[in-house]
Amino acid sequence: MRELFDEVAGKSQLDPEEAVRRTTRGPRRKRFYTHAGVVEGAGGFAITLDGKPVRTPSGRALAAPTREIADAIAREWEAQQEFIDPLSMPMTRFANSVVDAVVERVEAVTDDVAKYLGSDLLFYRAGHPQALVAREAALWDPVVFWAAEVLGAHFILAEGIVHVRQPEPAVAAARAALPDDPWSIAAVHVVTTLTGSALLALALLRGVLDADQVWSAAHVDEDWNIEQWGVDEEVAARRRARLVDFRAAADIIGALNPAA
Repeated sequence: MRELFDEVAGKSQLDPEEAVRRTTRGPRRKRFYTHAGVVEGAGGFAITLDGKPVRTPSGRALAAPTREIADAIAREWEAQQEFIDPLSMPMTRFANSVVDAVVERVEAVTDDVAKYLGSDLLFYRAGHPQALVAREAALWDPVVFWAAEVLGAHFILAEGIVHVRQPEPAVAAARAALPDDPWSIAAVHVVTTLTGSALLALALLRGVLDADQVWSAAHVDEDWNIEQWGVDEEVAARRRARLVDFRAAADIIGALNPAA
């Protein structure tokens, strides 16, 4: 079970894209269990296969903080057919990452998210054409204004790609709004890395935007290019793969922050 789970989880535990790439390598594994379940215990809600606890590559029990999340992970295992398809198990990959790589490194993961606040996607705007400028403003300005008004984080916007140093008080104010539990910060990390924006991740966490709005805001430039030049199938395939992990992270945020 350990070898299979390593394949499902991926090796790079904070990089969902690398995890997805790894799952495409190696032979397929046959389903070896009859039933996936959940058992509540002192460590949370543990995932089981035929009554036996699933363990991560480091040997830790795979347990989720809520029944809702644990049930979602168990459904991924239950849904497998003759062969295990790791690409269809984003919640499992995410859970493994949290248990093995985040629980004891919350501060480091938070620091990694905070780095994006120095060069967030939302800070760098197109200078032309005007229609794209307007579309970016419509999708991005509400989040930037919210950060200033609610979080006290006043960031500087720029035209083009030349780096602009952001005020340290703004970065500190936004960083202070990041969650401090391992599952939430891991989900925020995934959303941040997949969108290029810690502000969009914070907006999702706080309920300022929903998952669809965040995904659209993160791809406004890409969608504009598609409208002008058509779809690149290779790019579209990568985007669909990223969306799977984005949805899993968004579901985790929703489950742990129901008021959002």
